[in-house]
Order: sequence, then structure tokens, then C-alpha cells
Amino acid sequence: MSRLAAAVTIVATRDDAGERRGFTATSVTSASLDPPLLLVGISRTSSCREVFRTATEFTVNVLDDGHRNLARRFAAPGVDRFAEGDFAAWPGGTAPRLVDAHVSIRCAALDVIPVGDHEMLVGGFVEARFSGPGDGPLLWYRRGFGSVAAGDGAAPSPRREG
Repeated sequence: MSRLAAAVTIVATRDDAGERRGFTATSVTSASLDPPLLLVGISRTSSCREVFRTATEFTVNVLDDGHRNLARRFAAPGVDRFAEGDFAAWPGGTAPRLVDAHVSIRCAALDVIPVGDHEMLVGGFVEARFSGPGDGPLLWYRRGFGSVAAGDGAAPSPRREG
């Protein structure tokens, strides 16, 4: 699986007490265009799994190359994950979005499907926000971060950091 490049995202929501909760995810994919749906994999051992199982909405924040430290922070146990990064609520929504994310996608939480040692969160597309051109999206490849430079429409060439 280490050779399957994936976008690095921060998935975020709020718990019943209004506290922000989130995790770093690379298992995120478009599942349907009509209706537009996303699947997000969350480990059954994740500290915020129960919160996401009962959430009514969540955001998928696709990170830029400049967000490597934030991706590490949201993957670390026992830290205040939201102590860094500029997070704001969606107008009319509750789930936090990363203001300078490559793209933030607001999803209505529709279902949770058990799959092996993970669960797939099914999200229905509500809206998206883009932060501008920024860096290329942050990737996870061969157990390290990489990125893709914007090009002229030709196939991208990955840059990798160990």
C-alpha cells in the first residue's frame, strides 16, 4: 500500500459539547458523482472515532505542501490538535474548516460502514471552499510526504521528502 499515493487531509467535526475534533486521513475518495459522495476511512482505534460515528457533519480539508507539520500534529496522540492552524466554522454549519486548505469540503454525515480494521464515513457533499493557487496538494507516498507541482496539463512528477 505504501506505493499508492494519496492526498493528505484533515477531517474535522465538533462533538456534542462543541469541542473541535479531528484526525489526519489519507484514505479519502470520491464515491459517487450523482449524488456527490465522499468516503473517509477512520481507524477503529482512533481516539475520535465515536465522535465521528455520531456527527451530523464533517469537513475534509485537503492540505497543501506547506501543511506538513499540521498533518503530523493531527496524527499525534495526546496533543491539542487545533492549537495550530487557522480553523473557522462554516457559515450555517458547525464543522471546522482549515481556512488556508487547498480545498475544504463540507459534508453531511450519511452513514458509517465497517470495513476491516477501519470504518468508512460516508459524506454527502454540501459545499466547498478553495484558498487560492497555493502550493500543490500534500501527498503521502512510500511512508513520507511528497507534493505535486502544478504544471501545464502534463502528467505531474512527484517530489518526495523522507
